[in-house]
Amino acid sequence: MSVKPKVLIAGAGIGGLTAAAFLLKSGYPVRVFEQAPALGEIGAGIHMSANAIKMFCHLGLADGLEKVGVKPRAYVFRLFQSGEIIQTFPLGEEHRRLHGAPYYLFHRADIHELLVGAVRDLDPDAVRLSSTVEGFEEKGSTITVRLTDGRSEEGDLLIGADGIKSVVREQILGKAEAHYTGNAAWRILVPTERLSRDATDFVMTVWVGPGAHAVVYNARADRICFVGSVESSDWSEESWTVKCDWSQMRDDFSAWHPEVREIIENADRDQCYRWGLFIRSKVDHWSQGHVTLLGDAAHATLPFLAQGAVMAVEDGVVLTRCLDRCSSIEEALDLYQRNRIPRTSRVIEESTDNARLFHLATEEDLRKAFAERTLGAERNQWLYNYDALSVELT
Repeated sequence: MSVKPKVLIAGAGIGGLTAAAFLLKSGYPVRVFEQAPALGEIGAGIHMSANAIKMFCHLGLADGLEKVGVKPRAYVFRLFQSGEIIQTFPLGEEHRRLHGAPYYLFHRADIHELLVGAVRDLDPDAVRLSSTVEGFEEKGSTITVRLTDGRSEEGDLLIGADGIKSVVREQILGKAEAHYTGNAAWRILVPTERLSRDATDFVMTVWVGPGAHAVVYNARADRICFVGSVESSDWSEESWTVKCDWSQMRDDFSAWHPEVREIIENADRDQCYRWGLFIRSKVDHWSQGHVTLLGDAAHATLPFLAQGAVMAVEDGVVLTRCLDRCSSIEEALDLYQRNRIPRTSRVIEESTDNARLFHLATEEDLRKAFAERTLGAERNQWLYNYDALSVELT
């Protein structure tokens, strides 16, 4: 397009900020509307493989990533009671060699802060705080975003990066019914100094067992993140910020390996979070007129492939390239969703499949299933090598 359209973005999470940074870097005027009064990121740990890290390095964040990130040396899968290692695939230098960038673990607040800095370096006024998008109107080629406080702003393109409860998605596609998966997830952060394990042995451990699994990794060098998913029929809240009774988490994992129980025993009793895992039906289009979706608003996925935020990062980069390449916004949005829907759909499917694999009924079932699948090789072939900056757009 000869004239760069003004882009409005609902949501200043990882996906919205990545899109904003790449759009600003390409010369687009951008406004990001964030409901929070201050920029920050709730949650705990987050995984970022090479397919996201290469994008961040393109924004000049390599040094910052190295300062705040932890580079795990391997993914290790262990049986829930015996502790037997049933599969390992390397990360560390092997991941960098194969895919062109490291695999990092972060606290969400740290990676979020780096992205905020990247956006503000490009435009200090790009992000509008205390600005909750409640809807939009489209007249001709103009999009008007309405905020809950009565303000509004006009632009040429609106990106809904406003998460799993997206108001932008609802206006485009109608209300999407959320279906509870039968799984709920616990989340805690534990200082490494409280644990007997070697805090310098940065591995990502997935403990697998009947009806549950737990992922243990360093969110920071001195903090262990524990996320335990359990099959449960009594959970309906879809929120990352609901605190629950520590003793219930202890009971859910009472029969598990001592290393798992040690982490739980050393958690702060008043800092245990639990949320229900929901899915929404996949859709075959994300756009309407001059409005589109990105990240969880478009393709929320279960967290069992560690690619939810990474897909949002890729979305923002590909969308920017589509706008650069096409002569109209409509053409760009069609190219964007045509190239992103198949890949994000595969991530959703494989994440859902992992939920079944990780929760098989016995250790023998798990041992056999993992012997038949080489997870590292499968991911290397299609997932980590993807480069949103150079992938062919068709």
